[in-house]
Amino acid sequence: MSDNNRKGLYIQLYSIHGLIRGHNLELGRDADTGGQTKYVFELANTLSMHPEVEKIELVTRRIDDKNLSKDYSVPVEKVNDKFDIIRIRAGGGKYIRKELLWNHLEEFIDKSIKYLKDKKRLPDFIHSHYADAGHVCIELTKFFGIPFIHTSHSIGKDKLKKLLEDGASQEMIEKRYKMSQRIQSEEKIFYFADMIVTSTSQEIENHIINYQNAARSKFKVIPPGLNLEKFIPYNEIGQQDKQTALLIDHINNEYNKFFVNIDKPLILSLCRPDRRKNISGLITAYGEDKALQKKANLAIYAGIRKDILTMEDNEREVLTEILLLMDKYNLYGKMAIPKTHDTNIEVPELYRMAARSGGVFVNAALSETFGLTLIESAASGLPVVTTKDGGPFDIIENCKHGIKVDVSDSKNISDALNRILDNKSLWKEFSENGINNVKKFYTWQNHTLKYLDEVKKILSTQTKVQNTFAETGRKLLDMEKLIVSDIDYTLIGDEPALNDFIKILNGMSSKIGFGVATGRAVESAIEVIKENKIPMPDFFITSVGSEIYYNYKGELVYSNGWDAHISHLWQRNKIVDLLSKFEFLKYQEKQNQRTFKISYYTSNDPQNLDKVRELLIKNKIKCNLIFSHDQFLDILPYRASKGKAIRYLAYRWNIPFENILVAGDSGNDMEMLKGDLLGVVVANYSPELEELKGSRRIYFSNKKFAAGINDGINHYNFMN
Repeated sequence: MSDNNRKGLYIQLYSIHGLIRGHNLELGRDADTGGQTKYVFELANTLSMHPEVEKIELVTRRIDDKNLSKDYSVPVEKVNDKFDIIRIRAGGGKYIRKELLWNHLEEFIDKSIKYLKDKKRLPDFIHSHYADAGHVCIELTKFFGIPFIHTSHSIGKDKLKKLLEDGASQEMIEKRYKMSQRIQSEEKIFYFADMIVTSTSQEIENHIINYQNAARSKFKVIPPGLNLEKFIPYNEIGQQDKQTALLIDHINNEYNKFFVNIDKPLILSLCRPDRRKNISGLITAYGEDKALQKKANLAIYAGIRKDILTMEDNEREVLTEILLLMDKYNLYGKMAIPKTHDTNIEVPELYRMAARSGGVFVNAALSETFGLTLIESAASGLPVVTTKDGGPFDIIENCKHGIKVDVSDSKNISDALNRILDNKSLWKEFSENGINNVKKFYTWQNHTLKYLDEVKKILSTQTKVQNTFAETGRKLLDMEKLIVSDIDYTLIGDEPALNDFIKILNGMSSKIGFGVATGRAVESAIEVIKENKIPMPDFFITSVGSEIYYNYKGELVYSNGWDAHISHLWQRNKIVDLLSKFEFLKYQEKQNQRTFKISYYTSNDPQNLDKVRELLIKNKIKCNLIFSHDQFLDILPYRASKGKAIRYLAYRWNIPFENILVAGDSGNDMEMLKGDLLGVVVANYSPELEELKGSRRIYFSNKKFAAGINDGINHYNFMN
């Protein structure tokens, strides 16, 4: 990867879940499309305007779902000349909530690596948002040593604690939220990240308390910014253009559907339909205070909805509760719950309308990581009542534009609302404070300057956690060809020939990689490589293709991506139980058994093998049976084999099949020798390979062991 001709920083931001596009963000459409979506997009957009930045890529999931806009299926969306949204397909085309994405993140990693190899350039740094993107970026930084920045947006242990306090069971939490996997990934993220960006100082304390690897030195408080060209104060808007006038008329018409008296001050709330947002607490506060109902209307914009019955459980329950509370307190004519709103155009005007009415904005969330709506309110000149837990504490301290309360008691919310609505001078003080102070603390320009200043410190020192294998990863990124050989009876067996092959390895270009594919377990494979003084391979495919390891300075790193790929539909215990009835199968020693490999001794009897196959098919078990050397039967997941493992590596590292030379001698090499790879069968091959004679791209050497590999290299003119 050449650094020549670079004009500035190349930055990748990873935000995988939710819906992201370059226009009209559908904020509030669901629980995953909210403040984080807006934050990441605006960060990317502002960074792209900076003269020191050459390229920004916001990497997210590609979605091709008939229920959603086609915008989310476009692989590359050009937002401006320096900013692209890159969409990577993983987990199919359907939209998936973030908790269900964990099973597809290894696929996302593979395709991210493939994208980087296609691009032939590594970013100067990567920045993940939320734990799922952090999980992906851990692998990228481990592979390539790319400086890694992370923003949590929320943390698993904090959410777990609140869910348990709310009465949720551990079983339900694990089933719905995949919490243990998330928390495990978060610990790794805090270990590998070079910098962790938070919006408030309180966030740092939450991380430090909850996570062992959250070192205080890594944290930087960089509050998010606000687009002040969009969120203009209500009293500075000037003469309305025709479009704004039409917009105001549209919103008023919507209000007329709900309110008997449209001229009262407006209590406004904007949030996702999530139980943690405590919308019920706000409605209860309003519903139980008759005086408050007389002096103000209430409007709650709880996301975007078409049909409550078709929504996710959490959202459906919250929206149903809103309707029930509205009915309980008979708030018809006083309370609005609009079904839709345009977040890009209507929301800024909603804040200004509420401010012009002399109203108040409410964030009643039980806990809030930051509270973007509070700075939007401040910029618009709208006073606020908010939770005192989390980010709002810092925002109110900085902007001084409202009252923070313990929202767990709804009476506190109504008391604070009455206090502001009844005191015109206090309302005006809060309004002016918000307008003035948001410009001091919460602009994207300030955020970008501090952000890039901190990033440049990291880039200048390049201090990375040592437990990475970036050297190997970068070699694989540059690799154009591969030589992959079986070990027993192929690589070893003729010492002089092996010495000749070792000379070839030592003289190879760095653009040619070397790997082994063996039936041996990884420990045994390493041992035999060292005994024969063979240069350490770049990767090991072991246990007949059921495991892949990358070499990092003589130590091997297990491929989680391959593990996740082959685990699909694997039923190890059931297979062992079923096959225990066959006396012609002898279960091999414990050291030969692996998580994804079941091994037996048996005789070369086709009828017995057919019995095994028929029994497994009858029980609807998908697996891969491999018989070799007239005595070994290995049963693997249906996605696993030496050949499939090599093709997986070829895909992940974007190496054409015709640039991969494979050498083997037995039945467990069969699949890797077939197809478009350059196959070499050494002269001492087992009878089961006889059927491959005459196959396209398979060369049968008349030389044995490593001499046959050398012969195959010459036959294909592979080094040129």
